[in-house]
This record gives sequence, structure tokens and C-alpha cells, in this order.
Amino acid sequence: MVRAAGAGSGKQAFIKAEPQPLEIDLQRTAVLVVDMQNAFLSKGGFFDLVGIDTPQRQQVVERIKEICDMARTTQIKVIHVVFRYSPDLREMGNPDLPWWHKGVGFEIVKELEPKHGDLLVEKHKYSAFCGTSLDITLKTFAIKYLLFLGAFTNICVEASLRDSFYHGYFPILVSDATASLGPEYTKDATIFNVRECYGWVATTKDVMIGIA
Repeated sequence: MVRAAGAGSGKQAFIKAEPQPLEIDLQRTAVLVVDMQNAFLSKGGFFDLVGIDTPQRQQVVERIKEICDMARTTQIKVIHVVFRYSPDLREMGNPDLPWWHKGVGFEIVKELEPKHGDLLVEKHKYSAFCGTSLDITLKTFAIKYLLFLGAFTNICVEASLRDSFYHGYFPILVSDATASLGPEYTKDATIFNVRECYGWVATTKDVMIGIA
């Protein structure tokens, strides 16, 4: 069992995770919902129009909603992280840069629209920490533990999770509440990376039982 130093006085939860269980303070925990946007996941969105299928969508949406609903009834912050650009696309730089050729995201899927009390962070790169207000927002609320949900496991979720580790947070990948892009082994590789190097891996059931 991992017990991090500097725990607050809030309710403690024990999350069954790999490589070992983790004790978290719910007052110092946040749920990060990464890139659950129509452009990536819905019919008529950018990925759909270019022929990229996301078959895990519905199951992942349902699990994320379940976790977020529970979080809102406890002391856990829910933070939505989304790709957003200004109308003139100034955040993408000049057209010689690769971001111009990889598409953008827009509205959050209807089932996961932010509720009263949720927070929203806009990003312009894969990582939720790159050039955003996320780190200062988390520190404002004395957050230490981060539950990672969303899309895509092997791209923006992993990039954000790695950066959270470098910033000193305790990241937990909720593996079945993230959708991967590409073959299943891409998700397996992210799970391996997190478990071995960058944090902890749990399932939706593990999280729900631990927090309840």
C-alpha cells in the first residue's frame, strides 16, 4: 500500500491498483476528463469524416459518466480538458508546423457536458500541462492525486499523465475509462508504461469501490 506524505485531513480512499494499492485523500483528488469531444468521438466529427473509427466510445462514455457522477457527490474535483483554438488559429503557429495537419477538437460529447462546479481547461497541444493553466489550477486546490479518463489512451491521456508525474502529482490511469486510437497493443503499451514508470493503473470498478 502506497501512502503519500503530506496527506490532508479529508476522507481517505484505498484504490486497488497496479503495481500496488494506493491510498488517496479525496479532498486532494481530481478527475481529469481528457478530450471527450465530438470531433474525436461522434458521428459527423473530424475523425468520423476522415474514416477513423472509435468503437470503444459508448462504453468509455458510460464509465466516465459513472466516475464523474460519483466524484461530484464526494469531495473530488471534475476537470474537463479540451482542445480549443482561437478563430485565427494563432496557437498552432505557422503552417509549416505539424499541428496544422492533425485536426482540432470542439464541443464535449453531450453525455459528459460539464456540470455546475466542474472546471474546464483549454489546451493547444497533446499534453494538458503544455502552456495551460492546469498546474496552477491544481495547486490552487492543493490537488495531489489525479484520475485520468478520456481520449486517447496512447496519445493525449498518456502525454498528460507523463507530464503530471513530472510535475509531482500521483497519476492513476483508469484503463477501461479511456479510449485508445489504433490497435489494442497501443493501449497495452500505455498501461505498461504507466504501471512500470509513471503512476498507477486501476479499473472503473476499482475506483468506484475505493471511493464509495
